[in-house]
Formats: sequence, structure tokens, C-alpha cells
Amino acid sequence: MNEDNFEQKLYDEEAETFRNQLATVTDDGKRKWVYPKKPSGRFHRARIVVSATLLLILILTPFIKVNGQPFMLFDFLNRKFILFGVLFGPHDFHLLVIAMISLIVFVVLFTAVFGRIFCGWACPQTIFMEMVFRKIEYWIEGDSKDQRKLKSAPWTGVKFFKKITKQIIFFAIAFFISNIFLSYIIGIDELLKIITDPPSEHLQGLFAITVFSGIFYFVFSNFREQACTIVCPYGRLQGVLLDRDSIVIAYDNIRGEPRKKYKKEEGWENRGDCIECYQCVEVCPTGIDIRNGIQLECVNCTACIDACDDIMDKIKRPRGLIRYASLNSIEKPIRPGSDGKAKWRFTSRAIGYSALLTVLVTVLTILLANRTDFSVTVLRTAGLLYQEQPNNMVSNLYDVNMVNKTFNEIPVTLELENIEGELKLVGNQIVMEPQGNVDAKFLILLPKDELAKMSTPIDIGIYSDDKLIKKVTTSFLAPMKKKVEEDEKD
Repeated sequence: MNEDNFEQKLYDEEAETFRNQLATVTDDGKRKWVYPKKPSGRFHRARIVVSATLLLILILTPFIKVNGQPFMLFDFLNRKFILFGVLFGPHDFHLLVIAMISLIVFVVLFTAVFGRIFCGWACPQTIFMEMVFRKIEYWIEGDSKDQRKLKSAPWTGVKFFKKITKQIIFFAIAFFISNIFLSYIIGIDELLKIITDPPSEHLQGLFAITVFSGIFYFVFSNFREQACTIVCPYGRLQGVLLDRDSIVIAYDNIRGEPRKKYKKEEGWENRGDCIECYQCVEVCPTGIDIRNGIQLECVNCTACIDACDDIMDKIKRPRGLIRYASLNSIEKPIRPGSDGKAKWRFTSRAIGYSALLTVLVTVLTILLANRTDFSVTVLRTAGLLYQEQPNNMVSNLYDVNMVNKTFNEIPVTLELENIEGELKLVGNQIVMEPQGNVDAKFLILLPKDELAKMSTPIDIGIYSDDKLIKKVTTSFLAPMKKKVEEDEKD
């Protein structure tokens, strides 16, 4: 068997068996530590810009306020949520459900069309790991070869200093990240108060934030890519979310095979463009070989594209041996005998997801557009019809429920709008607390002579500081006029 046939056989065997185990686990089940080579290239530079922008947004958003309130807040304990300066509470649960369903459908649609581009460009795990912690590791310990040498080297003062310095910085960043996320839950003002107060006044909170910091520290210093391959379900969902028309980071096996080591004196006849340099494997942060095809470990970080493009430039071959592409666009010709490849197309499944997402977003938009700052419900008290009152008057007793969806305390008065009569509040004046829910009772008294039928529609205006904030229509029950006249004759 010649060398070329032997290499092809090894490749075929690998292509059939690589999915049987994780790339970061050895045959005997031990963790295989990944030392990715420092990435560089046009995609990496673009990712740095995107990551820096997202990190700035994450850090600065808690400091942004609208009318004195946080721009974003997720107070799960008190069921208080502020999105883009708008306050949402338990009464908006239906909006949350529709929004979550829309988000899930969007993720499914986006993945079906563009693959795991979110993982490589916007996922917090990837951004923190590759653009923060890994950068610090490169700065302190050097590139992948230097890191391997440092690990196998005996413990010296230099090694001890580098290892301890790295871990201290890692924990400090993890502590900072934990506090940033905490500010989204309790608000930046409360967080700054806790930070400036003596630790003894917030021992439980300090313990909790230390635990969360320890979790973040463990993930980014030790667990790393395992979070993507073992914990996160998104990668495992690729099998049902992706198809052969999805845009993924793909190796062009038509152009690249058969693989062969590059020799300058040899030509390019009867061989592919892949020269077995393994640079795509060296830079992969999850330790996979992208040439094996789509794998759950791949987070679409584009490091392999940059590495391969750099090699193609050096050997004067076209870029794009590894690129963003669908499998069909690589493998299927447009028509028999054509040299062109099939272009990406919007599949029927993507069209179905898009239609469903459009419906959900439309419904959510309509509900948000019709959402008001106050919710008022007026009902006649159950079990009572009407009550005869002195001076030829009839009364109805009503229950009113008011929900204040704003940040302000609002005193409220009730007035009849479309009919002469009297409205008497049972109890003290109604004051709606911020995000509060108020129940009260009131009487409406109307003269019998003004009532021409048994059920009379009435409008009740809800005022705050002489400003109408809501108008509610209900009905007033009274004895029929004919029956009243008969009773008076008797």
C-alpha cells in the first residue's frame, strides 16, 4: 500500500469514528486539556469589535436610567421587570409567555438558516472565555506551545508567579462579572449601597455573591469548553435544527480532498487544496477537526477559517477552503454537467418558522401597543341587584380593582361621567402604590325618575390630580319604571 492510499484509509477510518467520542476526552475517559493556538485574522478582528461592543453594553446598561428608574431590571424575587424603561409585572405574564415563545421560534429559525453563529459571536460563555479569560492567559503564559511547556516544567518561582497571578486575575474578573449580573437583578443603586456598606451588614449577600463568583471562576478557569459540549443543550439540538441548507462553518471536501502534505516542487494535479497543516485543529477552542464535518462541539468561532485562509495565502491558493457555507452549496452541482454549485436557498421549513414568528411578533406588538399604564376593572358586587334609598333614589354597590403599572404613587378619585347622580366611596381615598394592586368598593346612587329601563349604561372616570387616566363603562340595575308605578299605586 503506497503512502497516499495509507493516508486516505486513515482519513476514512477517522471520518467514520470521530463522532463516537468527544474531542476533549481520551479513550480511557480522561479529560484532554485544550491548548488552542492564539487566533488572528479578519474574522477574529471582527469578533473582537463585536465582543467589545457587547461587553460595553453589558457593563454600562445597569447605569442607564429612564426617569430615575433602571433601563433594564430583572427582579425575580419581587416579580418586577423593567425592559427598555417600561415596567412589567405579574399582570403582564401573558406578554412574557408570548415573548418567550417568540424568542424560542426565533432561535430555531436563526439556527436553521445561519447555524450556531450566535455561539461564536454573541454567547456570553464564548465572549468571556475567548475574548477575556483566554486573552489574559495568552498575555501571562504565552501561546499554546508556551502553555504546554509551562505545564510540563518543574515548579519554579516563575511558574508559581504566572500560575498564581493568572488565577487571582481570573477570580477578580469572575467576581466583577457576578456583580454586573447582580446589578441587573437588584439595580445598580442597591448594588453600590451594598458595596459601600460594611460587609457585616450584608453577610448573606456577600456569601451568595462569593459562591456565584466561584462558579464563574470554575467555569472559565477549568470547565471551559465543557460548558458548550456537556451542559449547554444548544449544540445537541443541532441535529434537529440544522439541515443541509443551513449556513455553517464548513470544510469544502470537494476542493480539499484528497489531502496531501505540501511540497513546493510538486504541482496540484490529482490532489486537493488541504495540505494537512492542522492549523484549523490547532486554533480550535473545543479541540475538534472541522474537516470531519458538522459536530456538536463546534461553536462557529471562525478561528479555523482565519487559520486556513492564512495558509492558503502562503501557498497561493484561493481562500475559502473552510468558510461559511451550506453543505448543499458545497456538494451539489446546479445541474448535471455544470461546474457551478447550488446556491443557498430559503427552505420550506425556514418559511414556516418565519410565518409563525411573524404571527407571534404581530400579536405581541399589538398587545404592547394597546398596553396601558393602568388597569381598572369595575363589577357590581356579587349577589346584590339594587337597593332602594330615601329621597326616591336607587343604589348599586360595586367592586373596583385597580392595577398601577407605573413607578409612581397615584391618588385616585372616581366620578360619574354620563349621568347625574352620586358616587360614594366606601372607605378612605384610593391611593395606588407603584406596581400596586388596589381593591375597593363604592356606591352609585341615581334618582328613580331618571331611569327609563332596568339596565342603564354608566361611565365612570378615574382621575388623578384632576386628570382623566381611565374611563370604564359598566351597568346600573334598577327596578323597571312600570313596576315602580304599580308599587306606588298599591
